[in-house]
Amino acid sequence: MSEEFEIRNKVAESGLINFDLATLVPKGTRKGIDLKDFLFMEMILKEKDFREKVAAINTEEYKDSYIYIYNSADAIVPLWAYFVLTAKLTSVAKKIVFGNREDLEVILMHNAIQTYDFEEMRGKRVLVKGCSDKEIPENAYIELVEQLQPLVKSLMFGEACSNVPILKN
Repeated sequence: MSEEFEIRNKVAESGLINFDLATLVPKGTRKGIDLKDFLFMEMILKEKDFREKVAAINTEEYKDSYIYIYNSADAIVPLWAYFVLTAKLTSVAKKIVFGNREDLEVILMHNAIQTYDFEEMRGKRVLVKGCSDKEIPENAYIELVEQLQPLVKSLMFGEACSNVPILKN
């Protein structure tokens, strides 16, 4: 086949780095613990009852999980209760946070972005993938730009055939 009819992948030849934030999403089970289940009549924290319920937790159910602790009851829970519950699960869980599932995902992505080595992108043209099969917290994109801005030659968002320029250095 002659060169004038040769099919070329111009995207591959461009030196463009395609980066998918979904690759940073930590793998593992997410589990929520609702403190209302530890309260008397789902309203009052009785210390003795609370400690008994925490002691009865089967920690194997939470092994290697990412845990978020929340309180769906309209009850005031003293801070030490979170300490007691966290102390019970820390040895088996990958991470424990206070908040809902979305809060957990924001924290996990924050940690992943802060620990990722972006050095391979220094001076390069980077395209951050726009669509993903995983839910990515919006804050992750903000943190990613903060990390990449001082490193990259240019930053784009979207797909190679249709992208939005973000910055050029």
